[in-house]
Amino acid sequence: MSERDDVHEAGAVQALPTDLRLHRRTTFDDDAERYARTRPTYPPALFDVLAGAAGLRAGSRVLEVAPGTGQATVSMAERGWRVTAVELGAHMAALARRTVAEVPSADVEVVVSPFEDWPLPAEPFDAVVCATAWHWLDPALRARKAAAALRPGGVLGVVWSSHVAGGSQEFFDAASSCWERFGQRDSGGGTRSTLTPEAEADPSTAEFERSDAFAEVSHQGFPLEVEYTTAQYLDLISTYSQVAVLAPEAREGLLDGLRLLADGRFGGRVTHRYLFQLVLARTRAG
Repeated sequence: MSERDDVHEAGAVQALPTDLRLHRRTTFDDDAERYARTRPTYPPALFDVLAGAAGLRAGSRVLEVAPGTGQATVSMAERGWRVTAVELGAHMAALARRTVAEVPSADVEVVVSPFEDWPLPAEPFDAVVCATAWHWLDPALRARKAAAALRPGGVLGVVWSSHVAGGSQEFFDAASSCWERFGQRDSGGGTRSTLTPEAEADPSTAEFERSDAFAEVSHQGFPLEVEYTTAQYLDLISTYSQVAVLAPEAREGLLDGLRLLADGRFGGRVTHRYLFQLVLARTRAG
């Protein structure tokens, strides 16, 4: 599929007609190599919290939904978890296999399939993890199927990624005109670079709180700042689905405008502030 537009796009993605959403979620696989080199890894503390909540240790069975090129998969493999990763995109899956092969004694199987169509194995998992791709899954099926994959008392961990206020804030404020000019507005009428204050970022827990399958729901945030050169930043945003689907002229115009802004006014450096929010939902024990 796979991972990820940030949560700024998640609401707009889920509001898309089904056929358009299914098309857009395949765009990541078209440029898997770029995705692998640009997307940030997750903070180690996130996996520490997941391990504590789910009681994970070496040998624990984890199902990862939409691993992309393996940003989260590697961290789980390094902890000795036995990971089955179900990825829609064949190119993404190939890169994930190559990445986790560098982890000594990794016990990871990468399967190419839409999660919605993948048959659950008879043996349940200790945890199910989906990092920054939950919004691409079928909302009528995803929570129910994840719960069915878990043992009683097992934990679903869903990571939402937000680009929040901070970092090179003046750059992102100035960049709004570039995004607006080329038609990239979010569903709330703001430009794609309109940033939510960190304290107001919504981790989207209601779906799990409403579900009869889960007894406990909690969440925790993990901020991270990453500095990019202009070239690295343009490489990064070129992997976003809403940029990938632009007409070539519009995409080039957007990237050229952002390049001129970053180089001309900000010294060719852009700092991106992320907030990764881990939502934990525990299945009922019996």
